[in-house]
Amino acid sequence: MGQCGITSSKTVLVFLNLIFWGAAGILCYVGAYVFITYDDYDHFFEDVYTLFPAVVIIAVGALLFIIGLIGRCATIRESRCGLATFVFILLLVFVTEVVVVVLGYVYRAKVENEVDRSIQKVYKTYNGTNSDAASRAIDYVQRQLHCCGIHNYSDWENTDWFKETKNQSVPLSCCRETAKSCNGSLANPSDLYAEGCEALVVKKLQEILMHVIWAALAFAAIQLLGMLCACIVLCRRSRDPAYELLITGGTYA
Repeated sequence: MGQCGITSSKTVLVFLNLIFWGAAGILCYVGAYVFITYDDYDHFFEDVYTLFPAVVIIAVGALLFIIGLIGRCATIRESRCGLATFVFILLLVFVTEVVVVVLGYVYRAKVENEVDRSIQKVYKTYNGTNSDAASRAIDYVQRQLHCCGIHNYSDWENTDWFKETKNQSVPLSCCRETAKSCNGSLANPSDLYAEGCEALVVKKLQEILMHVIWAALAFAAIQLLGMLCACIVLCRRSRDPAYELLITGGTYA
């Protein structure tokens, strides 16, 4: 009975080590996705500290590769020291992922105010040229999110670009994909995206942070199971004579 329980815990632990390697790849992917997406919206969100959860989750992903290796070696070699190190590192990573979840929620709550402050500046500096980074950012967001202006297309009437061009039109990036003959004219509002960009940018950034939060929560749960199985093997190794016989290949008299 003791051997069966030990073997079962060891089997689960070996399986979890493989999951850790897969989890490491997924966490690094999620972190990289946050960085890449942030680069598209960085003009609308000036607080670079929001990237901190993504930095941490990439570091955790890299560490999980090492954890999986330590856990696999410790399980195969029946090393008490190795298993204890495995549990300790898992505990540290678990605490780190809890911190990531907390930071994710903190920064998620700050997104709306940050975007509201930044987006006003970006729209005021729009000049319609492809060489201007802010102008490219606005055109990109309007095309990708199917929006126009801050709250709606009428916001463009208050920009310096609109007043200077004097043609009563908004950027072509405001044109609906289905409006083939759209030239951005306010005389044809049905050709323009009706929804403003601020709410959609906030939603997009909050979704990105939620990806980080859910990834951290999911793998924190897996790590808890890993710590539990490792602790079971450690305890059995210390207290169960059957475990020593399993290691040495001996049998009961």
